[in-house]
Amino acid sequence: MTPPPSVTAGSAFAIPTTGSGKAALYIVGPAQAVRRDVDLGQPASFAAGVLYNAGHYVVLLTGDSVADTAELDVVPAPQPETLGFLAKPSRLPVGTPNGISGAIYIFDAYHNLITKPLPATLELSNASGIVQTRTVTTLNGLAWTEMNSAEKEGTVKFVARVGNISSTRIIDQVPGDPCAITISAAPANGKLLVQTAPVHDCSGNAIPDGTIVTFTETYNNMQTTVDVPLKQGVARVTMPAYKGSKISAASGVVAGNEILWGGGQ
Repeated sequence: MTPPPSVTAGSAFAIPTTGSGKAALYIVGPAQAVRRDVDLGQPASFAAGVLYNAGHYVVLLTGDSVADTAELDVVPAPQPETLGFLAKPSRLPVGTPNGISGAIYIFDAYHNLITKPLPATLELSNASGIVQTRTVTTLNGLAWTEMNSAEKEGTVKFVARVGNISSTRIIDQVPGDPCAITISAAPANGKLLVQTAPVHDCSGNAIPDGTIVTFTETYNNMQTTVDVPLKQGVARVTMPAYKGSKISAASGVVAGNEILWGGGQ
């Protein structure tokens, strides 16, 4: 017998044989084994779709008057049919350099990884249009890239495309850390009403409600600390009105201005 050196996954093929009489032909490989009864001297034919798992196979021909072995490679079909697309994270702050990563795996119709180099496009876009595009070439069936998150909050579409095949993921971009905190204080029924100006990140996105702002008042070696969540972008708290006290606010690693009550700012 003389099998072809390689066969495309899922394609029809034939293995010529010589001699006379009856024999059995076996093709054994990764996760698949095929048997055919053959008349020696006639080709053993295999229809399309019979051999579909890519890999290295052993071909055995055995009968009363024959015993032969050969090897055969089944290679992935060249046409992509499906994409495995991994995008992460699903949620991240705006303005994060290389914060979004995408990796694609390209498969043929029989779920074999296509190792032949192919051009792939990864595209990150929002409602206003394309934000970033990368064109890469697959290596051993894999292509990947990294992209920056945008400066404005909101959802973006992350699309991977090879030929006419595409896959989409949705990524949520949220405001970053507060950029600056400004507080003011005013008398209120014998106490102080201290509040922040609307809090934004460094790209101008409003910091979400629920974010904690820590107010601190220091007076005569005493310190009072209160944690207050933002509501409608502003945090407010009532504190004692000690003359000469120092009042400040912070959120995370960002500190705001300091007020010296009764002695000016």
